[in-house]
Amino acid sequence: MAVLEEQPIVHFSLYPPLGLEDWSYTYAAAQVRTLEEKMLDIAFLTEMANAASAGEAIEMLSGTDYAIPANASFEQIEQMLIERRTQLRQLFEQLVPDEKVVEYVKARVDYENMRLVIRRLVLENPLGADYCGDGNIPINEFGLVFEQEDYTSLPDYLREGVEAGVLGYYKNKNVRDIDIEIDKSEAEFQVKNALTTGNAFLLELQKMRIDLNNLRTMLRLKFVGSQETDVFMPGGYLESSRLVQNVDTAYESIASVFAATPYWQVLDAGVGYLQKEGSFLKLEAACDAHLLGYLKMTSEITAGLQPVVAYLLRKEHEIRMVRMILTAKRNSLEPRLMLDRLTV
Repeated sequence: MAVLEEQPIVHFSLYPPLGLEDWSYTYAAAQVRTLEEKMLDIAFLTEMANAASAGEAIEMLSGTDYAIPANASFEQIEQMLIERRTQLRQLFEQLVPDEKVVEYVKARVDYENMRLVIRRLVLENPLGADYCGDGNIPINEFGLVFEQEDYTSLPDYLREGVEAGVLGYYKNKNVRDIDIEIDKSEAEFQVKNALTTGNAFLLELQKMRIDLNNLRTMLRLKFVGSQETDVFMPGGYLESSRLVQNVDTAYESIASVFAATPYWQVLDAGVGYLQKEGSFLKLEAACDAHLLGYLKMTSEITAGLQPVVAYLLRKEHEIRMVRMILTAKRNSLEPRLMLDRLTV
């Protein structure tokens, strides 16, 4: 466990180390490598984005994991994509024997559901039942807990998240504060539990995700001229004080300020586009590209949890890209906007 202790400085130039191999994952790693060969590449997604119509883009998917009937409604397409994501997550659970790792990964969905239900709760809206069933807490139990406002049956990480989200809202009665406080609670949980699993890759991956989310937040604060300071997630490599300080840095200088970090290219791509277009599309694409670059490095691992986690996250990303293109086509958006956002 000592090798996973949090480190106060960035000890790598672009990507952190991948961690050790684990031969108990030999079969799992081999299986996801076979599945990776069927993943959609950037050329295919680009062709979809440039398709003349939504129908043509749908037709292109006929020979892939996302085959859709030509007369399918948008609701049916959305349901199909949700089913593909659920099947993917179920496969991950089958391939990973470590219950701690499975719980750690599935907790992402619990937090997503909790954000949604707390918004409805504080705004006194119907709680509904449209929650994702891929988390640790079954949907029927999840809804009942919040309907009765009895959180004793929830695991500690969710009880802490509920408290953080509700208190965050009542500070200023701002719904956005719910997400901010739950994001912080989730970041603390993910770092703590990555340490508990004893897997260096999971810890480095989580720290990177926290950094990328904090950089997004920094630029959004700058873009809207906000003076908020207590909005950054803990646990990453970039100090909150540094992020707060650079909210006021000129756009032209932001990338160079972070030149000694692994995120210079992310900011260089995202800030220039933000200045020119007033849009965060390229920043989102650059953040995804950085994260995906690290996930692709797991090809260096012969056997281990790393390629299994990487396949899960890359395939989830692929599903989001397919959804984005089909939604954009349905709404007749310019192909340029889709191409600016595409990453694989």
